[in-house]
Amino acid sequence: MARINLRPWREERRAEKQREFLTALAGVAIAGLLFVFLQDRLVTSAIENQQARNSYLTGEIASLERKIKEIDGLKAKRDQLIERMRVIQELQGNRPVIVHMFDEMVRSLPDGIHYQSLVRKGEGLAIKGRAESNNRISSLMRRLDGSEWFTDPNLTAVKATKGDDNKANDFDLTVKRYIATEDQEG
Repeated sequence: MARINLRPWREERRAEKQREFLTALAGVAIAGLLFVFLQDRLVTSAIENQQARNSYLTGEIASLERKIKEIDGLKAKRDQLIERMRVIQELQGNRPVIVHMFDEMVRSLPDGIHYQSLVRKGEGLAIKGRAESNNRISSLMRRLDGSEWFTDPNLTAVKATKGDDNKANDFDLTVKRYIATEDQEG
């Protein structure tokens, strides 16, 4: 006899295909979720790694900035010490110069002139004094100009005064200290 299949085989096949499709869909969904999870872990790990590197660099930068500030402070102290040493050396070097200047002031002083005040202004001297005559002031200026310690005497004022039954002249004079340059020394 002929066999007739009365069962609804198409519906069974459709149900089986649908199960296979749902199984494949579930497998792809699980694989996708697993892939997304792994990618998330990978990106999170990379971010944490970069943040750790950034914090390390920030700490090193802060350390270097502290060292730079310390170096700047040391440079400032060094500059101050160098300036102090320069001033001390200048004072030590000028110590005998002052003695020579006063000695030259006495040697160049002609008779009939009296100094009333000597004021140092930078590399120059402001001299106030009293002379018996204008000729004596001229003699003082010539002697100062011929001195090896002074140069450029400049008479700024002469006033005739009377005192103690004789005439006298009060004068104001400026003179510069002679500073030899290297070209002149050699």
